[in-house]
Amino acid sequence: MTPGKRNLITDVPGLLVGNAQNATLKSGTTVLLGKDRLTASYSVMGGAPGTRETDLLEPDKSVEQVDAIVLSGGSTYGLDAASGVVAGLREQGRGFALLNLRIPLVPAAIIFDLLNGGDKDWTDNPYPALGRAALADARCDFALGSVGAGTGALTGMLKGGLGSASLVLESGVTVGALIAANPVGNVTTPGERHFWAAPFEVGDEFGGLGPDPRGGLGRGFESRKAGAFAQLAHTAIGIVATDASLTKAQAKRMATVAHDGLARAIVPSHMPSDGDLIFAVSTNGRAMRDPDSELRDIGHAAGLCIARAVARAVYHARPAPGDLLPCWSDGQT
Repeated sequence: MTPGKRNLITDVPGLLVGNAQNATLKSGTTVLLGKDRLTASYSVMGGAPGTRETDLLEPDKSVEQVDAIVLSGGSTYGLDAASGVVAGLREQGRGFALLNLRIPLVPAAIIFDLLNGGDKDWTDNPYPALGRAALADARCDFALGSVGAGTGALTGMLKGGLGSASLVLESGVTVGALIAANPVGNVTTPGERHFWAAPFEVGDEFGGLGPDPRGGLGRGFESRKAGAFAQLAHTAIGIVATDASLTKAQAKRMATVAHDGLARAIVPSHMPSDGDLIFAVSTNGRAMRDPDSELRDIGHAAGLCIARAVARAVYHARPAPGDLLPCWSDGQT
């Protein structure tokens, strides 16, 4: 397995990602858009998720495909970012066909960033406009770190962000991940230099410092964020994608296995105050010759991509006025 050309989820052919953010708000929205409709499912392992339109992604539900996926800041308010995306897609004539109607289907998940130092004293909810702007920004190449849904993200000790990574399998199948990293847990080991995901790093995509050489790590848990926010909601939300043709049931399995990547990159993860959720999508560009073995490899690649994407989110985060936590880059020489 080697990273794709961009080392982004958009290495999966047919996918675009758009970001929109507001520096004063310290929040933003990210949209994953398929050039065609996407087979999709999801898996939740956190104790405090915030979602929209996820029930229809269960394998026993009748709708097979969706038009886009939204990751957003803003907690409950951020779910309205999907309304802006739905409106924009309707204008484009996209959506589920029902008689003479087009109904865009846009599942969404949110992170809690309401106490990150930004100005949240708005009159009108800003997230529908952010959703529209993110949709209009959809492209193959996009920035990481303090952008989109990762704009106001915070990890346990450091500023979080938006991350992405990809792998191309020997079969030619491409797998990618996109994550908004905002957990209560830590992405780095004590001392905030080495990433927990270091064993899975490819090249120097998040600094190339390697694993922490000390033993006995992970037994303690210090979190600046938990101290500041008490037991309020946190989360890492993301998307894994592939061009391999998947059923909804296979996509759900891919999403479930991909949570291994969160556990490799965030210590601790899947806590009661985390809303950890991963969507899985397929562009259905490649038929699988041996579904059992190929789905195993795709799930493994998805977990690796998620772990690397989490670390890249923190690695690329950059400081901004009013930040409550430092950036990883602040402590490096």
